[in-house]
Amino acid sequence: MSIDLTEETITAAVQETFEGCPDERMRTVFVMLVQHLHDFAREVRLTSEEWFTAVDFLERVGRICGPTRQEFVLLSDILGLSVLVDQINHGNGSATDSTLLGPFYVEGRPRAENGADISGGVPGMPLFFTGTVVDAEGRPVAGADVDTWHSDSEGFYDVQQQDQLHGEPAMRALLSTDDEGRFSYRSIVPRYYPVPTDGPCGEILRAAGRSPMRPEHIHFWFHAKGFDPLVTMLFRGDDPYLERDAVFGAKRSLVADFVQHESGETAPDGTAMTEPFQTVEWTFTLAAAQE
Repeated sequence: MSIDLTEETITAAVQETFEGCPDERMRTVFVMLVQHLHDFAREVRLTSEEWFTAVDFLERVGRICGPTRQEFVLLSDILGLSVLVDQINHGNGSATDSTLLGPFYVEGRPRAENGADISGGVPGMPLFFTGTVVDAEGRPVAGADVDTWHSDSEGFYDVQQQDQLHGEPAMRALLSTDDEGRFSYRSIVPRYYPVPTDGPCGEILRAAGRSPMRPEHIHFWFHAKGFDPLVTMLFRGDDPYLERDAVFGAKRSLVADFVQHESGETAPDGTAMTEPFQTVEWTFTLAAAQE
């Protein structure tokens, strides 16, 4: 490797340093990363000031990350990278469409029994969700783990309300499907909301004049033996932000009917409701795991 590197020779010199990497996949990824990163800098004629700004930005993204906030995930989301990676890896069309995980998933969620109220006491219009998990042939998948989480009626997740909720989880749970592949729970109706804009990612959105809004949705993450994991969401069809999701995650195949019911009607769990409520039913199809 020469010490007299130029704009034209620096890329190959850096790529050569990965030739001894025993992990072929790692070598390929880094060689291509260097290629495209250097090509980008040359194409836009990146200035020293812009480079310092970018390094400072990434440092601040890391600083704001924590157990209940993942700004790097949000950065990937607003740049469309999260959805692109999902499309590359889950675009076979043999199952329910997948979409991005989002920055509000947490592992410390409680396990709940089917039919349980997972709202955590957060006020809002009651929502009754009934889901069925099947394979590609329509056969029920029993014993599947189902993570679900969503915002409250003001568009806030529990991790954004740690003081009000005294650190307790709400509007999220881990359930399991029964022998018929079904799961159900009671919660509250979520609402559209802006992605967090008080950090470095918000600076990008404001500078670009972009909307930070996400349409109303409910998150799901399925795991079952013999099947590929599925990360997906369901969206309300009449949501005003469905066509301009800030993180590009909305799909028409994932639009569900949030059915409105009036006071006095009976809920799916047999409760005689004394207030208006909504119901959602959906069948999720899992793809068989590849050998």
